[in-house]
Amino acid sequence: MSTLRTNCAGMARRDFLQVGLGGLLGMGLCDLTRSRALAAPAGGAKDVNCILIWLDGGPSHYESFDPKPDAPAEIRGEFKAIPTRVPGMQFSECVPKLAGVADKLTIVRSIHHSDPNHGGGNHYMMTGMPTPVPVACGAFVTFHPSFGSMVSYDRGVRQGMPAYVSMPEVSRSGGPNFLGGKHAPFVIDGSPNSSSFRVRDVVLPPEVSEGRAAGRDALRKSLDGMKRYADRLADDPAVTFDQYYEQGLALVASQPAQEAFDLQREPEKVREAFGRNDFAQRLLMARRLVEVGVSFVTVYFGGWDHHTKIFDAYRGDQVKRLDQGVAALIADLDERGMLDKTLVLVLGEFGRTPKVNKDAGRDHWPGAMSVLMAGAGVPRGHVVGATDAKGYYASENVYRPEDFAATLYTKMGVDPRRVLHTNTGRPVPLVNEGRLIKELFS
Repeated sequence: MSTLRTNCAGMARRDFLQVGLGGLLGMGLCDLTRSRALAAPAGGAKDVNCILIWLDGGPSHYESFDPKPDAPAEIRGEFKAIPTRVPGMQFSECVPKLAGVADKLTIVRSIHHSDPNHGGGNHYMMTGMPTPVPVACGAFVTFHPSFGSMVSYDRGVRQGMPAYVSMPEVSRSGGPNFLGGKHAPFVIDGSPNSSSFRVRDVVLPPEVSEGRAAGRDALRKSLDGMKRYADRLADDPAVTFDQYYEQGLALVASQPAQEAFDLQREPEKVREAFGRNDFAQRLLMARRLVEVGVSFVTVYFGGWDHHTKIFDAYRGDQVKRLDQGVAALIADLDERGMLDKTLVLVLGEFGRTPKVNKDAGRDHWPGAMSVLMAGAGVPRGHVVGATDAKGYYASENVYRPEDFAATLYTKMGVDPRRVLHTNTGRPVPLVNEGRLIKELFS
């Protein structure tokens, strides 16, 4: 089973999903398809999908992609900088496998913002929009649609597959806000490394055979043939039910969908390459999902809020799993010819403080952070921007979350200048004055 992660806000992700907002932020298939019944049709041709790996809590840029080997010990920490496959590019020794695929990715070292709280930082980096009011460290906020929800809104359902999937949970700002529940993610929970793993809501119950299911469907259709007075009403809930029922049945009956959700179809050597743990197997599932047309997949990986004993943590399994899994994902996509059409992102809500604190940890630091980007035309083997000599602040080619959002949307064929409208008709810019990170479009 997956380990339940919390951050310094003291609230576990699953606790939040149980307090009443889960219906907005994360939905099973039945709920998802019900709310999708009146969804807009799919948009134009969009051939870039996205896998966003969210490191909840805020990963350290020092112990990952922006080491400072010449800084004083209280800043540089306990790890060495190591060379990568790209001459002159150095990573922390904590991520040797990612150093080995550095020629396939770009690190943006110069994104920054000014919100040191988990709630505000998460919202800013998950939506491209700052919160309109200050929020507490542990707040769960959705003032603006998340990237995944907006892509779902723009593209709609493809071949019966959900446009937006999140595993195993939903980030606190990963929901649709005013776009509506039909653009919330389909959540795949559970432990995919287990031999008994099954995706809920996409297989028939064991007590219902295919024949019985077909019979039940035929019975439903015959009953639907009976004239109902309510059918004359445009907002008849029975008509809406028919629409989401058909979507759900199509997904359950879809062979491509069933195959995509079935990790047992992957060769054992591929599963081993990713790593035999839940996080790595979710990355493999993400690759299988974008392969069959899911537009946006978020893989949530919590536990990066290291206020204490950060060096012990970065020597442990958590970082090893990240290093092996993401390196394998990038290499696998490249070998399959999928990397050019798949945008891979690795980030959290902010970086960590330059000075190591009294508890051998690093605290919240939005002044500098590193974001890994690969695929979808992102140049290979590049570093964009820089922080100062001690890693305090982004200092060269400085970008904001709005710029990151504009770049992500542009890569996926969504116009970042688009204006949305709330339920009350109020116009809201999708991205407010964001500019493209030009180095990612060479």
